[in-house]
Amino acid sequence: MSSQDTVLVVGAGIGGLASAALLAARGVPVTVVEAAAGPGGKMREIVAGGVAIDAGPTVFTLRQVFDEIFADCGSALESHLTLTPATVLARHAWGDDRLDLFADPAASEAAIGAFAGARAAAGYRAFRAEARRIFETLDAPFLRAPQTNPLGLTWRMGWRGLTDLNQIRPYETLWSALGTHFDDPRLRQLFGRYATYCGSSPFLCPATLMLVAHVEAAGVWLISGGMHALAKALEALALRHGAIFRYGAPVRDIVIERGRAAGVRLASGERIDAAAIVCNADPAALAHGAFGAAARAAVAPQPARGRSLSALVWCANGIARGFPLVRHSVFFARDSAAEFADLAAGRVAADPTVYVCAQDRDAKTGAGAGGSERLQIIVNAPATGDTAPLTQAEIEQCTQSMHATLQRAGLTLELPEEATVLTTPSGFNGLFPRTGGALYGPASHGWAASFRRPGSRTRIPGLYCAGGSTHPGAGVPMAALSARLAVACLLKDRVSTSQSTRTAMPGGMSTRSAPIVASA
Repeated sequence: MSSQDTVLVVGAGIGGLASAALLAARGVPVTVVEAAAGPGGKMREIVAGGVAIDAGPTVFTLRQVFDEIFADCGSALESHLTLTPATVLARHAWGDDRLDLFADPAASEAAIGAFAGARAAAGYRAFRAEARRIFETLDAPFLRAPQTNPLGLTWRMGWRGLTDLNQIRPYETLWSALGTHFDDPRLRQLFGRYATYCGSSPFLCPATLMLVAHVEAAGVWLISGGMHALAKALEALALRHGAIFRYGAPVRDIVIERGRAAGVRLASGERIDAAAIVCNADPAALAHGAFGAAARAAVAPQPARGRSLSALVWCANGIARGFPLVRHSVFFARDSAAEFADLAAGRVAADPTVYVCAQDRDAKTGAGAGGSERLQIIVNAPATGDTAPLTQAEIEQCTQSMHATLQRAGLTLELPEEATVLTTPSGFNGLFPRTGGALYGPASHGWAASFRRPGSRTRIPGLYCAGGSTHPGAGVPMAALSARLAVACLLKDRVSTSQSTRTAMPGGMSTRSAPIVASA
């Protein structure tokens, strides 16, 4: 294998795995180097109480994105995974008040009507239609296309560009826009929570993020074996086409020679040469020197104040009593404004919203668990794991607040110490250096946030970025889309470079290859 042909993928998260599979399926020699012992990145699993528990993303949406990747690699998603559609999308609780959302939109509308009245049901119908319109407006020209600026997006939208751009409501906050659909503060709180899917605040992010509601309403799938099985399936797909995986191989430096990426140097001192590199790490790690001084110029530095949220995540083989959990259950804080004000001030909320994933509950009703079951519990936290790690007292207070929120709804969790693993923002910063523990890259605050997110190409030729911290954004399907975009850019540049390589001129001298201009 020649280093002149090899592509190195740094990191085996979803973006890196999808990049490796897509490149290998096209006959490109690929080597993946990963610091961890196995694939997945944030889509990891933890052994607690003798059982493997998903410790990262828990919701699988936009299945079509992965159907397309597996098809492009000559396979089918269902050949690798057993998928079951969820009938109940999530159960929501405000103390004694409960509301389920369903895969069937008519069932969700009826449930909202019974919960908050006919006006609320009509508001949901209008909200769902608007969320779908925003998603469909942005899907092809933004989510599936390279990073651009507002003018570029307007041009891609065609002759209705300015009209369509205004209709995605980029200049209103999500919280404000939800007020036009819902009078009931509980419903505003419920749908405002979609901002946290990309680690943001509904009081600061644009109303455009209503599209997340459409993504979830379009279908949630449960994966047999858990979400980590998706990472293993992508690894198998890449291996099938000849990709090489090297685990336990942290990268010390990305080697830059003659102004372009030329390989990596591992922590062991070994150098691996390559024609190009796909970096599946948070671009903040590049910008702040985690991959060496020379690679810092690849992307613009990202201020800590612009980070997305982190979290405290408990993974436990525990016992749930009282409240009838489904696979996905959300227990809301009493005051959203106070909750997000605490987070914005750099502290864990005194009265937090709590998400519980009960991984052993079935796809339809949530029934099936008995005795000990696999649980993942999430409380949002500021991404200050590098500068202001939580003290033990703060962690204990957050744990008590988490249980208090659950107990208001009648849920008691028994989380045995020997069967529970807690990851804090400082723990996430250790896993994903130079991020402070931010789990979603930069926060989506303000109308321009999506345009400031790093794109596939970096400022260094031959070095590309993929993952949920790059364009088009956070989330499992978005990370996979970023891989598709990175691969398309790399292959396009590869052809351009090969067409302009140094050639011998009769009776004369060789000419240099044309320089490649990097774009964001």
